[in-house]
Amino acid sequence: MKAARSTAALVLLLLAAGCAAPADGNHPPAPASAPPASAPPASAPPASGAPADPTDAAWVQLMTPMNEQAVALLSLAVDRAGDAGVRRWAAGLLASQNGELARLRPLLARMGLPDTNVHEGHDMPGMVTADDLARARTVKDAAFDRFLVAQLEDHLRQSAEVSRSETEAGTRPDAKRLAADLVAARRTELDRLPALPGGSG
Repeated sequence: MKAARSTAALVLLLLAAGCAAPADGNHPPAPASAPPASAPPASAPPASGAPADPTDAAWVQLMTPMNEQAVALLSLAVDRAGDAGVRRWAAGLLASQNGELARLRPLLARMGLPDTNVHEGHDMPGMVTADDLARARTVKDAAFDRFLVAQLEDHLRQSAEVSRSETEAGTRPDAKRLAADLVAARRTELDRLPALPGGSG
């Protein structure tokens, strides 16, 4: 069990830091052995308003922009999707992703973390990128539908993986509860992916 927890923590931290240190070096990954100066002693249990350990911080600072970028792509479906079923699916997933953001952003605040995308400009697994959004604006109808479903399937699978790691390796009860809710939601959302002619690719 301890080995599984360590593996999950490593997966999550590597994914969150997978963008590598940016060129300006302003955001190096926090060492697990050195909590922020304002954090309570390592032996103290994490209170709901206490700063997060690196695993909790890595998860919420990754999940928030992942959902934000997914929302940006889903918002394009209103005008660009060709299939009515895809538009309905996108609208439902958009509402769900926004609902998660309404819980993720307050969690950032409770952890004392900024509500900014620390991964901006980095090609993170499962994250809709600026290039993806630019491409989505150049296609419509069936081509957009295929692109949308493929990108969102990747987002859902990757966010499920990192959230599962948080449930196994995180220390904050509020973060772990939200991560567990996201894992459950992803199972349902993946089951609801539209089946498109020719596949989603």
